[in-house]
Amino acid sequence: MSLTLNSQQIEGLNVDQLLDAVLNESQSVRACLTCSFQAEDIIVLDFLRKRLPQIPVLFLETGYHFAATYEFRDRLASEWALNLVNVLPEKTVAEQESERGLLYQSDPTACCQLRKVAPLMKALEPFDVWFTGLRREQSPTRANLQKIEQHRLPSGKALLKVSPLADWTWAQVWEYTGGHRLAYLPLYDAGYSSIGCEPCTALPADPGNARSGRWGGRKLECGIHTFSERGA
Repeated sequence: MSLTLNSQQIEGLNVDQLLDAVLNESQSVRACLTCSFQAEDIIVLDFLRKRLPQIPVLFLETGYHFAATYEFRDRLASEWALNLVNVLPEKTVAEQESERGLLYQSDPTACCQLRKVAPLMKALEPFDVWFTGLRREQSPTRANLQKIEQHRLPSGKALLKVSPLADWTWAQVWEYTGGHRLAYLPLYDAGYSSIGCEPCTALPADPGNARSGRWGGRKLECGIHTFSERGA
């Protein structure tokens, strides 16, 4: 799937306009949202569910999330009647740890590949459009993020990867959250600015880099958001 708009036109669209442009391109578009239930994801979900109430919400069930994340996921899934899809790795936490120990300590990149990247790439196969809550401001690794990119799966299939909040600031995220009275993960109130698996998430080491508390500073990305082609 591709759009008739060029990158400059796409960049000038606000969230509503961008979503309408993508979803109106095809009446039979198969879309999903990846959601870790962080604030940005909830905002994108709030926009999307008004258009696609039963859009599949893909949650990467690594087995290592905070208890607060699971509680928030389940509460919001119930309150919003979400079409929640828990994307599972091939092996359980117990099986992986029995075979390879605490991989998140010894080789966090391999752990992310097994428990996040590979399962998601497989789960994305049925879809034409993949919505995310990514923002450029989140990390230096995301500074060149485009609102629409072509993402090619390992199988060779291409789909549109759409990040409606790409140009939003952290202040805008919280202004929208508060203004629309959206629920949010209580971990933010404890000082976390980027929330993933519990063993690999700490308070940010650098106030200017929201993701500096991830993976003990050893890396900034799990590997999911490093393969997309720039531009639509």
